[in-house]
Amino acid sequence: MAGVSHRGDLRDHPDVTEMRDRYAKVLGGRDVTLIDGPVFLVGLACAVSPWIVHFSANQPALATHNLIVGIAIAVLALGFTVAPQRMYGLSGAMCAMGVWLVIAPWIVGSSPDAGVIWTNAILGGLTFLLGLACTAVAMKSSRGGRSPV
Repeated sequence: MAGVSHRGDLRDHPDVTEMRDRYAKVLGGRDVTLIDGPVFLVGLACAVSPWIVHFSANQPALATHNLIVGIAIAVLALGFTVAPQRMYGLSGAMCAMGVWLVIAPWIVGSSPDAGVIWTNAILGGLTFLLGLACTAVAMKSSRGGRSPV
């Protein structure tokens, strides 16, 4: 196996174009890998927040609301991971869900306390910002002629 290794620059390698194509295919142009995980974690945090912050007993409607919205955000994150070319169109909806989470304690709940307000405000803000990040990546990828896969 002498002389098989190529030390130095690979520009002269006979298979350089094939290696570039294979590398691009394996990576798939994924610009959003770092966003999928935090979106999933925010969804899980939203889903379990009524039991962490202990407002499931005195705010049952808001507890159910946060559970459903949290599951929806986590499902969006799974969709972003599994089929990003189809799902990143919904990143605007994730921004809307973030805004809804911020105002939900007053609409869904009844006289929310500070813990409920802060929890939903932080989770809503994170959801909104992650939705903006997903939207920006999808727009950047579509301008570059690539899908955000």
